[in-house]
Amino acid sequence: MKSEIKKYILIAAGISVSTVLFGQSPLFIPSTLTGTTFNLDVQNGTTQFYPGINTPTYGINGALLAPTLIVNKWDWVTMNVTNNLTGTGNSTTLHWHGLHVPSMADGGPHMIINQGSTWSPTFQILNNAGTFWYHPHGENKTDRQVSKGIAGMIIVKDSTEAALNLPRTYGTDDFPVIVQTKAFDVLNQIAIATEMDTAVMVNGTVNPYLNAPAQVIRMRLLNGSSMRSYNFGFTANKPFTMIATDGGLRDSALTLTRLILAPGERAEILLDLQGMQGQTIYLKSFSSEFPNGIYGTGNLTGMGGASIPDYNLNPLNGSDFSILQLNITSPTLNPVTTIPTTLTTTTAWTNYTTSRTFTLAPVSMGPTPMLIGPFDINGAVFNMNVINITTYLNSVEKWRITNNTSIAHPFHIHDVEFDISSVNGGAVPAYMKGKKDVVLVLPNQYVEFITKFEDFADDSIPYMYHCHLLHHEDDGMMGSFRVIDTNATTGIVTLVSNDGFTLYPNPGTEIMNITSSGNEIFSIAIFNSIGEIIYAADTISNCQLPIASWNNGLYFIKINLGVKTFAKKFIKQ
Repeated sequence: MKSEIKKYILIAAGISVSTVLFGQSPLFIPSTLTGTTFNLDVQNGTTQFYPGINTPTYGINGALLAPTLIVNKWDWVTMNVTNNLTGTGNSTTLHWHGLHVPSMADGGPHMIINQGSTWSPTFQILNNAGTFWYHPHGENKTDRQVSKGIAGMIIVKDSTEAALNLPRTYGTDDFPVIVQTKAFDVLNQIAIATEMDTAVMVNGTVNPYLNAPAQVIRMRLLNGSSMRSYNFGFTANKPFTMIATDGGLRDSALTLTRLILAPGERAEILLDLQGMQGQTIYLKSFSSEFPNGIYGTGNLTGMGGASIPDYNLNPLNGSDFSILQLNITSPTLNPVTTIPTTLTTTTAWTNYTTSRTFTLAPVSMGPTPMLIGPFDINGAVFNMNVINITTYLNSVEKWRITNNTSIAHPFHIHDVEFDISSVNGGAVPAYMKGKKDVVLVLPNQYVEFITKFEDFADDSIPYMYHCHLLHHEDDGMMGSFRVIDTNATTGIVTLVSNDGFTLYPNPGTEIMNITSSGNEIFSIAIFNSIGEIIYAADTISNCQLPIASWNNGLYFIKINLGVKTFAKKFIKQ
């Protein structure tokens, strides 16, 4: 009976019991954009994941997924993001996952791009060479918009990586591998917050194959799934070499046969295919080896035998399944045939001045909520009007993330990278060493990491920390933090310049007050985040503006007082 239920669910989801019935498809390789100005059109589309079945999707500069952005460290780039999505309530955001950028350019839920609008952040690429990605981060919209297709890879290049003898010809020996599972409803539309994510795809391709040359190739693995973790490995336990984590190159190469990546995590691996021309191997997930608690294991149970409804009906859970078929072809004209052992030199942060604790827990207690949530962090769910933590520029901190739930959570922090210092009080597994921005925290365990809040401070606009299981994030498993500057001499926090003007409440929802300590005549001009002027006037001493009708987002207030001009930032929520 159970197998019949599985069959019904798969067919109802628009998926054949065996994808072989649809045949294989060549792996789609996303196009690339290079330079310093990137025009990104967020749009609706239609995709045939299966022949003859049209599914509504979202994409950037296309129907599904997004171009791979290739940038250089130290370049200044401008991202012109235009929201051309149709349909009710389709505002969006775009977050540069893993990039170290100012909070006003980070693309969190405060940086809303309304339909028909363009957001154009400009920032410098400060990250070392590595694999990053970009995706929406809107309040209560992340899972839906990512699942429907808005996601793309970012490749950062630098001189250190360029000096190594590595595969780096995109699409020839250096391959983007965006792994996702999706669920479909009876209308063949992508469904979210369901346990029936039975469609496995790479770069949006179901049942894909890749013709890979018989030499050393590079695979940039990105777990872009909403919920599922993968235990990556190859046919017959063929070894591979891990050269980079979330934050870029490791100090030295690491030989593995398995690599667990949770949603949001990335890794770069080298695979030696020399002498294998004519053979076929598979990139697989060995999910049967997962411990209890990781989404994708066969027996995801909580206290008292509690389980997630329909979880056991998904045939992927607890199974070893193929992700990508590699057909090994003749080598290229100038193949890479060796794997370096020494890669770069990184310095781990060890001395910290502040410790913080974060507890992941269900909003309401009980065996079932411990598995399915909703969940909170330190007893609070996300609130756009609340900044949960304030830290200081150049502060080095240790964060302990304790998981008091029955399911593993990938914890992600914006702005900075971190070094994992302990896992449940013990040693850090080798594959988790190196710069990271996501860490999987198992049930009833804790992870500690150390980070430094460098370069950027903003008294108003926060960064995020959250679970990267996307419907957990959408349900409120997220908090915000701001980084503020301090006076180097006194240590006193400086929130605004001493210009005699006060702007409050900030953020605000109904009224914005601008007051002056004197009785000056001054003029104000208010600009939205795309530079359009929305209000201008002269006033005396103070000003009160109704703002309920304004769109949510960031505004800039320019105050002119004779020969002096001040600028302040304001968030409408």
